[in-house]
Parts: sequence; structure tokens; C-alpha cells
Amino acid sequence: MFDERLLSRLDLNLLVALDALLTEKNVTRAAARLQLSQPSLSASLGKLRRHFNDQLLARRGNAYELTPLAVRLVEHTTVALDAARRVFESQSRWDPSESEREFIIHCSDYSLATIAPRVMRIAHRQAPHVRLHFVPSTPETMDEVVLRLPSIDGLLLPHGVISQMPHLDVMRDDWVAIAAAGNERVTGGLTMDVMSASPWVFTYRTRSAFTSVGRQVEMLGVNPWVEAVVESFVLLPLFVEHSDSLAIIQRHLAPIAQRMGEVQVLELPFEAVPVLNALWWHPVHETDPEHRWLRQVFAAARIGFGDEEDGADAALRGG
Repeated sequence: MFDERLLSRLDLNLLVALDALLTEKNVTRAAARLQLSQPSLSASLGKLRRHFNDQLLARRGNAYELTPLAVRLVEHTTVALDAARRVFESQSRWDPSESEREFIIHCSDYSLATIAPRVMRIAHRQAPHVRLHFVPSTPETMDEVVLRLPSIDGLLLPHGVISQMPHLDVMRDDWVAIAAAGNERVTGGLTMDVMSASPWVFTYRTRSAFTSVGRQVEMLGVNPWVEAVVESFVLLPLFVEHSDSLAIIQRHLAPIAQRMGEVQVLELPFEAVPVLNALWWHPVHETDPEHRWLRQVFAAARIGFGDEEDGADAALRGG
């Protein structure tokens, strides 16, 4: 068991110094980042080296490199520092109208373009000084984000990616196809034969990263010729316009797609599996009054449930 006497002797400021040193990999830059003198931060580095019995920063020519231990500490330090900030930012009484709290939410560009602006508008009407930090996530970073869930406020993801975490369903959607406005192949509408004969732009196409509708297309016997993979739903219209390519996007993105490029929106010739996206959070946030307020904002901003406009209007009125 960890010796609490050892913890009581630790200086929390060393955690701040360690984070800056591991990020900047340079004492001078880290000192400037923390607005400290270089000798002061060098002294902190000396204490950290004695504590870990490791150099942490090892000189290689004219530069410094992280030691193997320092590389392992990077992620732990970020999580620990975020957790420490949350501890000392917590208040017994929290008033949204007076708060300057920053909430961190990881999400896809689809969520950034659809629900995130609604959340911002509702939140800032109630809490004008609160900051919302929306961080784009990718399949490659998802494992890391899930591990960091205790130190962030939420993760916007469809069901089926993670489980056994508290969540709030916030977006219900289905799928449509987009094609260039002048694509003559779809003049009579989209058919399975047209889908089979057309080139495609997909968003994700690996064993671990794919959309449910993309997998469904293949299960229906269409073996799409994928001429490009673009890991962004929002950017798909730019690749489809002025080409013969097709792409599939969420219906709530369709108006944005038509504003971005010269594309037309087409109904799919099969019943696609709908999408249900949720805000996921770690149980450590469950009783946090600040986080509870954030969840209420997301509930008011939800899309695709039929009553979202009423909920958003009530939230904007403070209802």
C-alpha cells in the first residue's frame, strides 16, 4: 500500500514543473511557460531527478531527450495534473452564472458540426464565463481518450464503442448519400446497381474503425471501389463535388454538406441502421454539481428526439 506519509511530503508544484519539463523537453522553455526563472526550474528538476532516481531529461548533443521513464510519465502526469486541478477547482456552492470553469469534451467532427454549437449557445446563455473545450478525437486516439475519461468531462460517441459507463443519449440520426450536383448516374435516384458501379469516398475503413452503414453496404453485397478515405465526415462534400464519387453521411450533416459543396442529398435504397450517439462520462463525475449542470445542457441541446427545440428553448429561458 502507498505510504501516505510519503505523499504528504510531496510538493504539488513539482507536478506542475514535471508536466512543463516533459512537454517542452527544455528547461529554458519550460521556465518561460511557467513564468519562472531558469535557476528556479532547474532546482525543481534536481528534486524530481532525486525523487525518481532518473535523469528524466538526458542531453543528446545540443538538445534533450526524454528518458524511457519520462516517456512513461507523460500520460500519467497529464492525468494527475488534470485531476489535481479539478480537486482544487471544486466548490461547495457552484453558480453557473459566476463560474469560469472549463469543460473538456472529446468528440468527432460530426458532433462538432451538429450538437456542439447548440451546447455552446445554451451553456453560454446560462453561464457566460464558462469555457467549453471540444477536442476532436480519432480512432487512433480513442483508447487513450477512454483511459483519460476520469480527467475529462465527457466523450461523444455512438453506442457500441464503449460500455459500462454512465451516459446520456443526445443525438439520434440516420444516413443519407451525397453526390455531386451534376452526377448524371443518380438522375433517377440512388439504386443498388448505381452504388455498385460508382466510386466511393469512405470515412473509415479498417478492421477496428468503420461506420455501421459502411459495413452494412458490404453485407448487402456491394463491394465498393473506395478511391479515397477521408477521416472526416464534414469534409466529405469537398471530395464528392465535381466527381462521380458517392459518400454516406449522417442526415443532420446534410444541410451543412450542401452549404460546403455543390452536392445533392439522396435517400439510400435500403433501410440503414440508425445512429444513436451519447455523452459518456466516468462515474467519478456522477455527483459533481458542475458536471450535472453540463449534462442538463446536453439534454436540452439534444437532436433527433422530436422535442429538442422545446428543450433548447426552455434551457435558453432558464427553464
